[in-house]
Amino acid sequence: MSDQLGLRERKKLETARTLWETAIGLFLEHGFDDVTVTQIAAAANVSKMTVFNYFPAKEDLVIRPLEPHVDEPARVVRDRARDESAVAALRRDFLDALARRDPSTGLNDTPGVLGVQRLLRDTPALTQRALALGRRSRRLLAEELARSTGSGGVLVDVAAAQLIGAREALVDENVRRVLGGESADGAYPDAVADAERAFDLLEAGLRGYGARS
Repeated sequence: MSDQLGLRERKKLETARTLWETAIGLFLEHGFDDVTVTQIAAAANVSKMTVFNYFPAKEDLVIRPLEPHVDEPARVVRDRARDESAVAALRRDFLDALARRDPSTGLNDTPGVLGVQRLLRDTPALTQRALALGRRSRRLLAEELARSTGSGGVLVDVAAAQLIGAREALVDENVRRVLGGESADGAYPDAVADAERAFDLLEAGLRGYGARS
């Protein structure tokens, strides 16, 4: 039974991957707004209902890879060591992700990731969805800061906004460089230096903030 479940899950993952790759290819060739779900289904040789079973909206075909990272800052802060500040934990996590060329940092030049970045930049509906994810990430981080520090009010929201805003600015710069033709490996040293300076500023501005209560 476990082998059957494993096979079923693998097939689901393979189908989702096929649908995603097919959709991204069509979006990049024809434009997001000019491709229908019916066309995606036909190109992937599945029914339209199958597409909607995996991706409830057309935008999800692009946005879905971003969603697992929405609660990442809050998780990093929640799981940090007792003697580590929120800023230090987020710095450590971002630098580690840069070293791995994690797509969430913007420092990834594989064709699929670059395609998604172009679509996010050039398609207003997708830009709005990405901005909504950023707002959700900021809210989750503020909630975690309030819980772990025992503080609340507008200052928690300000701290979360600064932390998420700095991360988004770093990601945007990395995306700008790789979409401009630089390799991720070539841009890596500057990306690290930028991140270190950004988190230094945050450490100065939020000194002592994020210590556990």
